[in-house]
Amino acid sequence: MAKTRALLTETEREQIAGEHGDDRRYQAVSRIRGRINDELTSDVAILQEHHPDLYDELREVVCKPDGNTASSGRE
Repeated sequence: MAKTRALLTETEREQIAGEHGDDRRYQAVSRIRGRINDELTSDVAILQEHHPDLYDELREVVCKPDGNTASSGRE
């Protein structure tokens, strides 16, 4: 069974972790930042308007109250 992804590919996970050198890490960060600013923003707006329950589920995962949020650990 094929593994699905959310935001990062398996290779991008490795690149972000520094397993492929700094240049690859920089490229992965740039691609991911583009997805966050373009595609993810649009997806969130669609969920918020058309499927509030899924939007709430997404917010619960991304904005966990235990301090483990998407804004933690920024560069």
